[in-house]
Amino acid sequence: MIANILLAIGLVCIIEGLVYALAPSLVEDLLEALRNLSLEMRRTFGLLVVVLGVCIVLAARALGAL
Repeated sequence: MIANILLAIGLVCIIEGLVYALAPSLVEDLLEALRNLSLEMRRTFGLLVVVLGVCIVLAARALGAL
């Protein structure tokens, strides 16, 4: 279980690092777009991303990952 958590955190770090390394100006544009959203819209977006993440993990496990 701990190994899976560490793997997930490592993969998130790799992806986040690639985004900042390859497209830093796009990150700034995204942050500006997020600033223009209301708090409620940001909260809803965050919850949708969490649900999407859970669905992806469940699909990967159903396909035999981990």
